[in-house]
Amino acid sequence: MTLEHRLTTLDSGVRIVTEAMPSVRSVSLGFWIGTGSRGESDAEAGLSHLLEHLLFKGSSRYSSLEIDQIFDGMGAELNAGTGKETTSVYARVIDEHLPKALDVIADMVFRPALDDVESEREVILEEIAMYEDDPQEKVFDVLGEAVFGDHPLGRAIIGRAPVIAGTPPHEIERFHASRYTAGNVVIAAAGAVDHDELVKLARAHTAEPLALNAPVPPPAPTPTAPRRRFERKDTEQFHICIGGTGLSRHDDRRFALRVLDTIFGGTSSSRLFQEVRERHGLAYSVYSFTSAYQDSGQVGLYLGTRIDNATDAMRVVGRELDRLREQPATSEELTRAKENLKGRVLLALESTGARMNRLGSEMLAGAPLLSLDEVTERIDAVTLADLHDLAIELWDPEKLSVAGIGPDEARFDDALAGVAGVPAA
Repeated sequence: MTLEHRLTTLDSGVRIVTEAMPSVRSVSLGFWIGTGSRGESDAEAGLSHLLEHLLFKGSSRYSSLEIDQIFDGMGAELNAGTGKETTSVYARVIDEHLPKALDVIADMVFRPALDDVESEREVILEEIAMYEDDPQEKVFDVLGEAVFGDHPLGRAIIGRAPVIAGTPPHEIERFHASRYTAGNVVIAAAGAVDHDELVKLARAHTAEPLALNAPVPPPAPTPTAPRRRFERKDTEQFHICIGGTGLSRHDDRRFALRVLDTIFGGTSSSRLFQEVRERHGLAYSVYSFTSAYQDSGQVGLYLGTRIDNATDAMRVVGRELDRLREQPATSEELTRAKENLKGRVLLALESTGARMNRLGSEMLAGAPLLSLDEVTERIDAVTLADLHDLAIELWDPEKLSVAGIGPDEARFDDALAGVAGVPAA
């Protein structure tokens, strides 16, 4: 499977990157914008997310209803997402509808009407309320606060209710004008796409003069002492996360970290899943995870367990953390994890959406677009020594923070006693 991309930068600064897949009739098209919760001040917390919603409320040439009708008429679904460092607006259409899809999305992204702000505020306030009612989701942001402290990476992407409710429309317009700039936008497409034709279309729809620079994001977070965070909520389970800082998306060790995460808690044959769930029956959901940002990252694990099982579950987690540092992998585990990762990469790249996401996110981050051979070579090159070094560095018990949501703080602290080194109350 070839991974051959083409890149063109327009005079305005907008970048267009494509990968042709001749065997398909669909195209995944995405506009990637370098703005997310990381680039917001406390007074702006949530504006990236609010603005993403407002893009769908109409543009200079299309009403909200017309946007819905156009994509419904193409048999396509238009969607968007906001992250810590990016916002994306994307759709998958058949090839003949690509010109219209690009026309509409470009108008939404560069020339939103920013009307009907008040009704969309209410929608997001409802979304925040729903998020507050979902401890299994919120606990990850509680861990982020514990790991990153006051740095914006520790803030929830969804935003703060007072900012969503109180930011005046002219400030939202200012925020859009400063972030949705030409040099801060990548148009990515994968599938039945002709690069030169897409460049012509993009040039026509982004012809207006656009500022080339976006605000500089805050500096990398500085290491801080591990923290413990707990929020009391009447739930049937304790929702617990343990984690610390990880690797940036530019760190060459990121391939070794993916292998380590696969072995520790990333699959159904992983150590955490097998020991906590399969062997002891102490959780339905248990896994490890990683996140990578421009200059930092995060590692962590999640466990949801009934109150009566929390102490036993955390004792098992503590043993697995000790084992991870002592012996991060056997030769058999290392081989299986490598093959798992290579298989997942290959299978994912049969999807136009996965390829488009890879193009847009990597190009926007300034990361190299590696060929499939290069990716598999990096995975195959991972050694047991690489895993040992990472386990010692990233899962050092003296560097780990802990977050929990549940009904009883004292019993939460009792359960944490089973994991050596994590901060107590």
